[in-house]
Amino acid sequence: MSRGLSSAGFFLARHFKTTMSIKSTIAAAAAAPFLLSTAAFAGPYVNVESNLSYPDGDYSSATTDLHVGFEGGDGAVGYYAQVGPAFNHSDASGDTETEISGKAGITYQATEDLGVYGEIAGITNEVSGDEQINWGAKLGAKFTF
Repeated sequence: MSRGLSSAGFFLARHFKTTMSIKSTIAAAAAAPFLLSTAAFAGPYVNVESNLSYPDGDYSSATTDLHVGFEGGDGAVGYYAQVGPAFNHSDASGDTETEISGKAGITYQATEDLGVYGEIAGITNEVSGDEQINWGAKLGAKFTF
């Protein structure tokens, strides 16, 4: 009894291998621009972030942001901006208030291993019947190994 492929079996095996090889080549060619490009993807996003405060180890407050944003960039420079509701909960009052908050920032890839970034953020805050905006800023560097 022969364990080899018949001529029909050989043809089918060769056809299957060729078809899979062509499909793999097409898939690799289609993915290459995304795998090899250094340009950043620009587009919309959703960001949910919660910041909790525990001064002296006791819960004080929490702010949860539900933002819609847009990011982009070209080469070494990137940017983003986002805005949406912020839900503030205070342990002192036990209430949750809804405010509007937002952030905008830039990034710069100074070298292959060093990136720097800056961000400004603001959130509305009602004090004695007057709407105020509390501002914050962040500046940093990230070194990767």
